[in-house]
Amino acid sequence: MGTVYLIPTILAEGATQCLPAYVLDAVKACSVFFVEDERTARRYLKSIWREMVIDDQEWFTMKKVTDETAAAFRQRLKDGKNIAVISEAGCPGVADPGQKLAALAQEMNATVRPLVGPNSILLALMASGLNGQQFQFVGYIPISAQERIATIKALEAESKTKRCTQIFIETPYRNNQLLETLTKTCHAHTRICVAVDLTAASESVTTKTAQGWKAAMPELHKRPAIFLMLAEG
Repeated sequence: MGTVYLIPTILAEGATQCLPAYVLDAVKACSVFFVEDERTARRYLKSIWREMVIDDQEWFTMKKVTDETAAAFRQRLKDGKNIAVISEAGCPGVADPGQKLAALAQEMNATVRPLVGPNSILLALMASGLNGQQFQFVGYIPISAQERIATIKALEAESKTKRCTQIFIETPYRNNQLLETLTKTCHAHTRICVAVDLTAASESVTTKTAQGWKAAMPELHKRPAIFLMLAEG
């Protein structure tokens, strides 16, 4: 039975300094790669292992884990091949289709090895100053204006009741609109953290009240960002 390596990747272009040395050792141990986007993954792997002969490996796309994808994954494991799972950014299996492959490997009693690497959820939480003892990641906020406002209000109410930090994301080209909606919807003293360009030279992690953000709204358009909220009890 092969081993599944969950290979972390970079959050910002060229930020390979965030990766521990053993990531490269794991990549070299694998002959099969299940990736969210093949082009991005190939470029990333070449950046950490220039001598890698890309065409010597087997490549599968896991953006949607179809029956065919799952069957190929199971068969490679049965054949004793080590498999690398790589997402578009950060750690595979966290807000990522890699979790489905990890589940398949667990069903087969295969060894699944998660490797340390940059994770935007934890990096943002660490620097936010918000509650790190109790928090939840809720993924994407609804696009519809009415649903979005209702969701934000519900998350804020839950945060206040449980003293829980709420963590969520948005498509980069809607970041500005999300922050604007947060400042208009949340109570004035609810704290909101915006973490942008994590691990890049332009990285910024800033926490203000909803009222405080209104005084100076940053430009977030098309910048990778993650949002955190903690309501006052």
